[in-house]
Amino acid sequence: MIRSLYDWTMNLAGHRHAGWALFFIAAIESSVFPIPPDILLIPMIIAAPTRAWRYALICLVGSVLGGLVGYGIGFFLFETVGQPVLELYGYANKFDQFRDYYNEWGAWAVFIAGITPFPYKVITILSGVTALDPVVFTLASILARGLRFFVIAALIWKFGPVIRDFIERRLGLVFTIFIVVLIGGFAAIKLIPHG
Repeated sequence: MIRSLYDWTMNLAGHRHAGWALFFIAAIESSVFPIPPDILLIPMIIAAPTRAWRYALICLVGSVLGGLVGYGIGFFLFETVGQPVLELYGYANKFDQFRDYYNEWGAWAVFIAGITPFPYKVITILSGVTALDPVVFTLASILARGLRFFVIAALIWKFGPVIRDFIERRLGLVFTIFIVVLIGGFAAIKLIPHG
């Protein structure tokens, strides 16, 4: 099923309404859809490098708006929609233990999920369920998703198709390492005695 969704999404990249398709995929990926918009964003930028920043912006706006839909699902429709989505992605059983810590670290959770391979839709729904401050949620989403999509756009704009394999296979790992280093740096700063 995932493969057919992937193929369907890739076929959209060449369509004359690809920009709208990109917006739609970015929006629904943030709340329920399993395929990330990157797989549509990448071939679109390769095909039209001069539109790289426009496509990254479309992806960002769609993703943030879709994230707000995910937030709404968690806030208003958790039992009927949110819980089944979390079960689909295998996160329902971890939810209760995660919920206690979520609002303390919610902005970081949104930011980390926004740029790493972690399913962003899980975080958008959890943000709504735990009633994370919507302003904090939106700002963290803009920063994370903006960083992710504009870095991808910049890499493809600069290096073209050569970078495609790296992005599709390893960019998630690079972003994950970046987050680990970033959090490790903040932890180290807290541990250093202030005189």
